[in-house]
Amino acid sequence: MEHNSTFPIKQNELDMLRDEATSYIKSIQWEQGQRAKNKDKDAKDESILLYLSRAKGNGGAEITSVSKTILELKKRLLPESIAIPLHLNQTLYAVQEGITLGIWIKDSYYDASGLSSLSENKSALDASGKREYESKMQTGTAFMLFATAYKILHDLKTVASDDLSVMKNKFAGIPEVSLMSPLKGISCALFYYDKYLGHPEIIKSDKDVIDFTVVYFEALIAEIQMRKSSLEYTETVTDRTYKLEHSDFAVSGWDNVFQGAAKSVEFNKIQFEQIVGNRDAKHFARRLTERMLSYDFDAKKNPFQELGGFMPVFMGYGIPGTGKSMLIAAIATRLKEHCDNLDIPFLFHPMPDTLISTFQGGSAEKMVEWMKPLQDPSKLIFAPIDDAENNLQERTAQGVSAGVKEVIGVFLRYTEGAYAVNYGNSSIGLFTNLPEMLDKAVISRVQGRFKIDGARTEHDFLDQDHLWWRKLDSTMPDFVNMQGPSDYDYLQDQGLAKNMGEILNVSDKPTEERVLEAYDKVEKQFKSTEHLFYANLYKEIQKLFPFFSSRDVRNIQSAVSLRLTDFDLEQDWFENPDIYFKKDYETKFSMLQELMRANMKGLDFSEIRRQEVVRYLDNVATIADTDFKRKVDARINQLNIETEAREQFGKR
Repeated sequence: MEHNSTFPIKQNELDMLRDEATSYIKSIQWEQGQRAKNKDKDAKDESILLYLSRAKGNGGAEITSVSKTILELKKRLLPESIAIPLHLNQTLYAVQEGITLGIWIKDSYYDASGLSSLSENKSALDASGKREYESKMQTGTAFMLFATAYKILHDLKTVASDDLSVMKNKFAGIPEVSLMSPLKGISCALFYYDKYLGHPEIIKSDKDVIDFTVVYFEALIAEIQMRKSSLEYTETVTDRTYKLEHSDFAVSGWDNVFQGAAKSVEFNKIQFEQIVGNRDAKHFARRLTERMLSYDFDAKKNPFQELGGFMPVFMGYGIPGTGKSMLIAAIATRLKEHCDNLDIPFLFHPMPDTLISTFQGGSAEKMVEWMKPLQDPSKLIFAPIDDAENNLQERTAQGVSAGVKEVIGVFLRYTEGAYAVNYGNSSIGLFTNLPEMLDKAVISRVQGRFKIDGARTEHDFLDQDHLWWRKLDSTMPDFVNMQGPSDYDYLQDQGLAKNMGEILNVSDKPTEERVLEAYDKVEKQFKSTEHLFYANLYKEIQKLFPFFSSRDVRNIQSAVSLRLTDFDLEQDWFENPDIYFKKDYETKFSMLQELMRANMKGLDFSEIRRQEVVRYLDNVATIADTDFKRKVDARINQLNIETEAREQFGKR
């Protein structure tokens, strides 16, 4: 679903609607429907639902006032204070602003959908005209309530408690939602909101007022989401985005689940130099951060996307204990430091461990909730998935839960396909010890990959030990009475590489036997400087690995593009952001093109292409084989144990 046009919501237009919003907060009238009244009649007296449904007096409409209830809460909770305390004030203001925005959205829908002219000629409408009028009235009301609730959440979600589970347990739902007309819609919603606020069990402190308000309006959005499929004439809701000026708030259709919901998660600060080995991974991480920082907030795109050097999804893999979690923290640290320096909002958004739900559909819902903030163009987002094999494992394997299948379904939908929006400001990193256990479709979404192999050389192991004993050395000098190397300065190898060429000890040919065989066979017919060489090589590979597809070829292409954009940004760009980072999109783009040209002078396209193809195909083969090898090894191990046991048994 494409939102093709953006309309501004102007502050001065909202100013004209504020009095109307205030009048709703002061007083609304609502007559409960029979169903809401009879809900839970047989439940115990203290039931919140019963309390909600017990109308005052002898039936008929009841008048309630949210502002009056808030004042009563103030007296009950903070009898000493003269002014309305902060949390109550914040809530009242947020509700008023939400309703004001909702009225603006409703007016806008009236005009865009033709409901205004239907209303003017209401008496002259025929039967089908009346039906259209009523349908549009319902959609307009639903959109108004949605926008109101959405704005309230936007304003309060960041000040509410992180854990709302206690409040959610007290909350018994909204007995009824009216979409008959805007006036009835807002009256009904505020009536139950007010009833809850007045219930002594719900609000125990002034902070509870904010927490409850968030829970209530989240529930209202959920109710509207449930009804939206039965609404008609929604094109003018879903085909546009309304953006509030001087704010990061925007409403685009119903599908925009709350954006501000994601808060950055805390992480330990780690510098790349503290990570031993992993040259490939560190180099990749550094390139990723430089590319993300080039994102342009005004143009909502990234010049590196045009140059072909941006990776929305990447993967780091390696044996356990080689520093995956440290690497995640180091990427986050580097991004955060640069973002703070450049005054850019940054979101560290790791996938939660608790994603897989035992409820049918629960995992998909949680996954959508996790993936949705990745489409927020107003910040840079790094979203690592640690131990990715847990949530994204091969769907066809035995015993894979329904939850995993749901999560993968959502992941695929949001990384490519109709829902996939990538502005070039967010990147998902899969980190795993067992890449061969990942779902094939998930792996094929990966556009950049690197090994996390930990310490590999004599110097790496020296440095790893040095990082440990230097702490002792600093607290007790001379305690570590051992001799250091004469020709190596500690950590000198742990710096960052200049480019991939430094790291790749590129083998001329594939190392995996079957791939090598295919490579040699094709090389007999074509030179590796001919395009036909690759076309035929891919065809051969497909015979060996039927799952090798066009997407793999695209991934190879993006790996080559990554090498072509494998250059450092100038150091003074970081020291003085005005030179590059603060420039407009076009300027940034042409500056990068200059750098790229200068960088390409030493590169040979056909050679880079060959290297990347060899690297990728070896990788495909390794992943395809490892699973089988692992099973074989386990079986051999089992047989060895049995044989040894028999021998020992015989001796006894």
